[in-house]
Amino acid sequence: MIFKLVGDGRPYPDHGLRQRDWAQIPPRQVRLDQLVTTKRVLALDLLLDESSTFYGDLFPHVVQWNGEFYLEDGLHRAVRAALQQRTSIHARVYTIDSSARPAATVSGERDAGSS
Repeated sequence: MIFKLVGDGRPYPDHGLRQRDWAQIPPRQVRLDQLVTTKRVLALDLLLDESSTFYGDLFPHVVQWNGEFYLEDGLHRAVRAALQQRTSIHARVYTIDSSARPAATVSGERDAGSS
């Protein structure tokens, strides 16, 4: 199993962070098996592109909400790390207060190990 769950959508409330806000959050290590993805589909061209982070953030964006770590941006980086036999990645983690109202329900969430 690579990820804790493969989700489709963001169940947490909108955080309103912009790219420059994310840049202020120092990266830290996060285990891949703790992450819940927010995208079911991976663009293969991004996975294979060595310069895919040229215009974006070097670190994936993770939102911690209700004790879960949601991979909001950087799925291709996380998959690339898994393909390189790594068990963790450096990511920027933003924590949302657990009392915040949730977004729309996540549809089609399932275990990453199942087909």
